Amino acid sequence: MRVFMTGASGWIGSAVVPHLLEAGHEVTGLARSDASASALETAGVTPLLGGLDDLDVLRTGAGSADAVIHLGFKHDFDHFDESGRTERAALEAFREVLRGSGRKFLFASGLAGFPSGRPLTEHDQSSFVGPDSPRGGSERFAMDFVDDGIAPVSLRFSPTVHGAGDHGFTSVLVRIARERGVAGYIGDGSTRWAAVHRLDAARMVGLALEKAPGGTITHAVAEEGIPSKQIAEAIGRGLGLPAVSISPEDAPAHFGWLGAFFGADVHATSALTRELLGWQPTEIGLLQDIAENYVSGAEAPAA
Repeated sequence: MRVFMTGASGWIGSAVVPHLLEAGHEVTGLARSDASASALETAGVTPLLGGLDDLDVLRTGAGSADAVIHLGFKHDFDHFDESGRTERAALEAFREVLRGSGRKFLFASGLAGFPSGRPLTEHDQSSFVGPDSPRGGSERFAMDFVDDGIAPVSLRFSPTVHGAGDHGFTSVLVRIARERGVAGYIGDGSTRWAAVHRLDAARMVGLALEKAPGGTITHAVAEEGIPSKQIAEAIGRGLGLPAVSISPEDAPAHFGWLGAFFGADVHATSALTRELLGWQPTEIGLLQDIAENYVSGAEAPAA
């Protein structure tokens, strides 16, 4: 089929593309720059120049496709409200074009914003509702596309989608540890992060395109919940730094914008996703990845 992708040259999307091409799909990818367009062409993707704010471009891409995979997002944590409004507008543009077509609309979501105390499952609904909520309330909004004759599939990614070359949350934690001279965790370090390797997440997206019916929520979760203290200790071992507790009051100053995310308890299962898609993660776990790819060969800063 013809697939239109946003985020095709991004961290997860660039790993999804080979799976789609190997399955025989034709892929058109949104490209924000000439450099992105060149990277997409090299990967075998037809570029469509434009950004997430270019709603007419999004409509054009979706209108000529048999399915849409929306992985792009403005990761501007200093202006997160604006990023959410951009996301909401993009979803509205996709709905206009896809309405009544029965076509699949896969979109990226996350595991934050749910009650803690038990593992999150695919049956749980996001508490983010409305255009002014985080990510523009995108999941609740998009899942209602079923009523418009569209087949939405939520792709809930773990807070850390890790792997060699990552510039996301885990790599930022490593950078902060180097700068501060300690590998910090918040409070007693009992809060958890679900985790998945980038290549496992990419395989899940490809399987979701093929197998997930409209109205499905999927979880890209390989490890259900790694305590933040263990994450800090793994970083500390690799950098030769102590792992220390940072009080919740001091977390914003120590971690910056990442403090709110690292202090969240994000514990989730993927049992239903694995059963539905026949998906089985096979790549290395986060703690091993930290040792092998995030801090390998690193030296502690001079005293």
